[in-house]
Amino acid sequence: MKLVFATNNQNKINEIQGLIPETITVLSLKDIGCLEDIPETQPTIKGNAVQKATYVKENYGYNCFADDTGLEIESLNNEPGVFSARYAGEKRDANDNMNLVLKNLENKPNRNAKFKTVIALQIEDNSNTFEGICKGEITETKHGEKGFGYDPIFKPNGQNNTFAEMDLDLKNKIGHRGKAVALLVDYLNNIV
Repeated sequence: MKLVFATNNQNKINEIQGLIPETITVLSLKDIGCLEDIPETQPTIKGNAVQKATYVKENYGYNCFADDTGLEIESLNNEPGVFSARYAGEKRDANDNMNLVLKNLENKPNRNAKFKTVIALQIEDNSNTFEGICKGEITETKHGEKGFGYDPIFKPNGQNNTFAEMDLDLKNKIGHRGKAVALLVDYLNNIV
């Protein structure tokens, strides 16, 4: 079975590739010739994931899954949330986003945060969503070179390191995307 992952983010593809059953070939948007920006106009993380998966299914005819992830910080009224990728502007620059978070958290004692990933699956005539959450806190400075996005400033509960300091296996095991993917894989294993 071929299944499109509605992304061209190679980091996300690498994280998920090893988790999907071997009977499924994962294709990127580039692999199917989808070069346009897929709309992400929904007010929620779940809404954006569903919108992207539906777009690929309707316009390209492939079974598809899409994810959307947001970082929600308690003392910032759950910002950046659905705007995580473009928190500091349309350039979608990870360092600018992290710097803005750190600036906005200055003098705030509550640094509790959570990452939330929602995966939407459009397969044949079925639609499903799978959610993964990882709770933690925002560090005061950036640590680590691995990962992407906000990984250098997010330390999961029960861990001494940020996501950017962890190896990929541990991050996949305890992280938000890994948890959502595990639910997706369980579902796929029951239908293939």
